[in-house]
Amino acid sequence: MHDIYQIGGVFLISLLVATFSYKPVLKTARRLQFYDNPEERKLQRIPIPVMGGFVAFFGAIVGSLCYWFVRDATAIIPLQVAMIAMLLIGAWDDIKDLSPYTKLCIEIIVALLLIIATGNPINDFHGLWGIHEISPWIAWPLTVVACVGIVNAINMIDGINGLSSGLCIMIFSFLSWLLFKSHDFVRAAMGMTIVGGLIPFFIMNVFSRSSKMFIGDAGTMMLGIAISEFIMSILTKDSLPAKHYDNTDFCLIAFVVAVMAIPISDTLRVMFGRIIRGRSPFRPDRSHLHHAFIGYGFGHLEASLLEIILNILIIFFWMVLRESHLDMQWQFYGVVLMGTIVPYTLFWVLVSRKKKD
Repeated sequence: MHDIYQIGGVFLISLLVATFSYKPVLKTARRLQFYDNPEERKLQRIPIPVMGGFVAFFGAIVGSLCYWFVRDATAIIPLQVAMIAMLLIGAWDDIKDLSPYTKLCIEIIVALLLIIATGNPINDFHGLWGIHEISPWIAWPLTVVACVGIVNAINMIDGINGLSSGLCIMIFSFLSWLLFKSHDFVRAAMGMTIVGGLIPFFIMNVFSRSSKMFIGDAGTMMLGIAISEFIMSILTKDSLPAKHYDNTDFCLIAFVVAVMAIPISDTLRVMFGRIIRGRSPFRPDRSHLHHAFIGYGFGHLEASLLEIILNILIIFFWMVLRESHLDMQWQFYGVVLMGTIVPYTLFWVLVSRKKKD
């Protein structure tokens, strides 16, 4: 019970710090002229300040530092350093508009350094297809690809008010739940401080008119690397979740895919679509699921909530598969199938009906 109270305490600290830091960060963004300007592919009509990621960061970092008073949190130092690095790189991109390939190289370097610092590559399939530990020659490239993919997935879904922050609140809540159940209280606390830092930003981003601020690449890249580290800590060999659910039908990989279903599915569909059309997969356009929702007539909040609810339903679908005691591979196949067919079908239905109208 003490662990619940401690994690709840740092969550509240993070929530308060983010709430009270919002206005100072907004004033700083305006003073420094850090704005996201309207473009053809973007949905806003006026320049919007773009330092929201710092609000979430301040809440998360202060909350996690306070956790040191009750427990040794040395394990998350590499994560905190990686979050700072990605925050600054993302802010640089918000200001200077780095090329996609420059960002890709930087993301690969940060991912490699994070693997070295934590010693937690994704090196175990935990029984999926009967596979357990895998070779480092496979594990390291796989982990780098996963990290870069997650960072870009979170970055690419940041297209309407409340979507990236709302999805990340959901993602960190479920990952923290798993880590708490597995007695990884340090990362569970870190996850909840990120949630606490995101909630005030989400509210202001969605509901405020005069004080609206975007999370920016600084925020999405920071959140993406944090999610990557959490998933690495879950899927590495001898992780606490792996030990906790050893000799059970709990498919950790299926759970992770379910939690990330909408960002992964939407990003892959958009990137492959661009490649098929002969365009760079990194060139922005308006082919995301949230663009289809907006084009059909939904508001930003409605579209964001629908995508978040859809992702939660996919997680619940995995839970049903698991409670039905299906083998790990069938849990995985079910999640991949549901996470692919439902968003893809929904996108084409929305687009086709809009065209008929």
